[in-house]
This record gives sequence, C-alpha cells and structure tokens, in this order.
Amino acid sequence: MSAIARSVRPFASRVLSQKLPLAAACRVSPVAAFPRGSVRSFSQSPFMELKKYTETHEWVELAEDGKTAKVGITEYAAHSLGDVVFVELPEIGLEVSAEDPVGAVESVKSASDIHSPISGTVTQVNKILDDKAKAINESPEGDAWIVEIEVKNAEELDRLLDAETYKKDHATD
Repeated sequence: MSAIARSVRPFASRVLSQKLPLAAACRVSPVAAFPRGSVRSFSQSPFMELKKYTETHEWVELAEDGKTAKVGITEYAAHSLGDVVFVELPEIGLEVSAEDPVGAVESVKSASDIHSPISGTVTQVNKILDDKAKAINESPEGDAWIVEIEVKNAEELDRLLDAETYKKDHATD
C-alpha cells in the first residue's frame, strides 16, 4: 500500500498545487486535466485581462458578462493624492465617451477629475464613497470603485494598458 501512496503523491501534489482562474469553476478546461507545467501556452487567458489601466491613472475592470465594467482610480493615484476627503459621483444614466469626466476626487493636497476609460452609460455609483471618501485610500482598486458603466464598445479596452505595463511605470512602493 505504501508503494501506491509513493507513486500517487507526486501527481497529487502537482494537481493540488495548481492555481486555477476563478472562472475555471464555471467551465471545463482541457488544461485543467494536465498537471501545471505539462502544457506550454504563449497566450494569456482572457480572464487575466479583465482589468486595464489608463495613463491618467484610472482602472477599468470588465465583468465576466462583458457588458458592464467598474471604474476607479489606481493605487498610484490614491497614494499621490493623499488623504481623500470628498468624491463627486456622477448621475446614474449619464452617457459618457472614453476620456470624458465621470466625477472628481478631492484630497487635502489637490482635486482631480476621474475620466472614463470607456464609452457607455453609468448604471451604478459606489454610494459608500458618499459617507466614507477615505475608502479610496484604503482600497482604491478594490471596494472603492467609483462607477459601474454599461459598456458600449468593449474593443476600446484594447487601447488601454495591461497591469504589468502600467505598474512597471507607476509602482507605489
């Protein structure tokens, strides 16, 4: 029996140590059947490219349905602004084009417009920011998103920066 355990253990360790994307639970992938490292791929999963960045320090994260996206400011921008004291949110239903202002962030140091990385319609605003603007300093690329937009043209995301390119030039260390 111990001989069987010794022969199965390396395979089981490789399978259990795989880090599958969140979407893997929703679909069956032929890669999931092979231990990590046995399949070489030169393309990235589309699920790894859901978050994009602008040169003006906004991020956009496309939902898995491809129809809506959340927009916020980057960690770099939040760090540069300092302590955020007020966030101006847009009206729901506002039609925006890429690079149009969709709000503003005011801090003890300065104020800055928030520009939409994509075209679409504002469907939701983060009401948490009305009462707790400093949430942007705590979680700028997480819970402190600014708006949710119904995406008009998902191809606009192609002109934005991926995480690696953006963070290479804008590290917050």
